[in-house]
Amino acid sequence: MAGAMVRISACALLLSTMVFAVMAAQPYPKHPVPNNKKSKCKVEKYEKCYDSEHVCPRNCPGGDCVVDCVSCKPICKCDLPGAVCQDPRFIGGDGITFYFHGKKDHDFCLVSDSNLHINARFIGRRNQNMMRDFTWVQSIGAIFDSHKLYIGALKTSTWDDSVDRLAVTVDGEPIELPLSAGAKWETNGVSIARSRNTNSITVEVEGNFKITANVVPITEEESRVHNYGITQEDCFAHLELGFKFYSLSKEVNGVLGQTYGQDYTSKVNMSAVMPVMGGTRKFLNSALFSTDCSVSRFGLGGIEPVTAGSEFAGLECGSSMEGRGIVCKK
Repeated sequence: MAGAMVRISACALLLSTMVFAVMAAQPYPKHPVPNNKKSKCKVEKYEKCYDSEHVCPRNCPGGDCVVDCVSCKPICKCDLPGAVCQDPRFIGGDGITFYFHGKKDHDFCLVSDSNLHINARFIGRRNQNMMRDFTWVQSIGAIFDSHKLYIGALKTSTWDDSVDRLAVTVDGEPIELPLSAGAKWETNGVSIARSRNTNSITVEVEGNFKITANVVPITEEESRVHNYGITQEDCFAHLELGFKFYSLSKEVNGVLGQTYGQDYTSKVNMSAVMPVMGGTRKFLNSALFSTDCSVSRFGLGGIEPVTAGSEFAGLECGSSMEGRGIVCKK
């Protein structure tokens, strides 16, 4: 009984920390046009909500959302643990929101473990009034087993959501999917499927990880509000990402990966308007498919795997306050 009370108290403290951390992050910019993207509850056991369609909140980055089947309400994908969106805004495995700006035209280690290493290529523009770049994730390179997966956003000037701007390769071979939601390619436990007709895919490697990737532009409104200085020559198409891990070790590292570590404690200032994680040098890689960042764990044998995010496996999460809060419960 006493052990149960300790677990309940610990869970309550964890959840209150998660809610406070996300509330501290900057609110999403208002979009000038309504969001026409929709999502459904896909869990059959929630009979009252199953298969019901919901319009995504207009303030979701990229417009994408999922439906929380418990509350039967849509939630921005960028509000879920494992999300990497915007000027990179991360939701860690511990539920805490932070920003990692890195540096434009450089590659950084997002996740590094014994059998999984994921890097991200940052693109951006220099802000002359600040001491950093405005940055976004243009592509990712994932190394697992003996394979290499590339997901990237193609450079484009004028954005048209009906034109596919995704590039995907496995071991250097381009993966060409029909422009139809549900179109799928799979081999040896690796599957790649379109979530929509264009610019949205889900990649899953059995027993290892799942990635959702959407290509989105910087809109004129976002550029105006944040003073990005985006021109008609390049709308800085980039990836909005969601990660789910099935078998990370206790020693996992990387900008995002470390937040799933057993002994990890966040050092970001959660009371800041924009809580920023440092460590640019230790997460820097020499190339998109290199594993030479100083925190690399890739290829190190003898590391005991654990179920990633096991503390949160039974959590049901919902967002509120226009994307500024996450509430999770067992």
